[in-house]
Amino acid sequence: MLRALAVDDERPLLEELLYLLRSDPRVRSAEGASDATEALRRITRALESGPDGPDGIDVVFLDIHMAGLTGLDIARLLAGFARPPLIVFVTAHEGFAVQAFDLKAVDYVLKPVRPERLAEAVRRVGAQLGRAQEPPAADPATPATGTDGAAPPVAVPGAGRTPPEVVVADRAPDQIAVELGGVTRFVAISDIVHVEAQGDYARLHTDEGSHLVRIPLSTLEERWAARGFVRIHRRHLVALRRIDELRLDGGATTVRVGSAELQVSRRHARELRELLMRQATG
Repeated sequence: MLRALAVDDERPLLEELLYLLRSDPRVRSAEGASDATEALRRITRALESGPDGPDGIDVVFLDIHMAGLTGLDIARLLAGFARPPLIVFVTAHEGFAVQAFDLKAVDYVLKPVRPERLAEAVRRVGAQLGRAQEPPAADPATPATGTDGAAPPVAVPGAGRTPPEVVVADRAPDQIAVELGGVTRFVAISDIVHVEAQGDYARLHTDEGSHLVRIPLSTLEERWAARGFVRIHRRHLVALRRIDELRLDGGATTVRVGSAELQVSRRHARELRELLMRQATG
């Protein structure tokens, strides 16, 4: 199984990439670095540990445009070592592909990252390291190749999830519009279970998956208060009707929303209890 390091200076995109990697059964571990300095420190430790050491890294998923050293700079530095980790570039820019493959990159994945495309990159890394796995039986309804001509992935990490998306506008009061790969689609607000803050982004969680939108949690709190969404923590906004359980344990308060258990901050706990009581009594 693979040990991976993901490097990206945009925190929400790094977290999305780590989620997808950790969801892949062929990836034993995936750590993140948010800048070139942190990445080089982690890679240096891995090289000192050796490929079979406890800090070893098999592959680096590397963004190209970062503050300070670029991903290409890091790859050039690694090329000077006898047994460096493999490189997969993950970038929003197509124009560096020639330089990337000159640096012996295993793959070149364009953002926004599609789960099946990342799964193919993992397969290629495994094949180069001699750790290829047999793919599962194909679904008859699934085409033999993807739209980019890649072979079907061994597994689709984060099934039901979507790559990072950017909010465009509201189509109607009961929908929020998101853009994915240049295509705008609409998510019903009634389908959203809870919302998680991720810096200047917010992740909308539904029963089917999640969507990353470039809009602050405070803005959604203000817009959706009349729709029954309540703030329970500086990081969480929840649809009141979707709360299944409120739990008090040693002074700490949590709520269960579907399969997620979310912390409730002290400043919001009393108000939440009152709202739930009012809801229960009609």
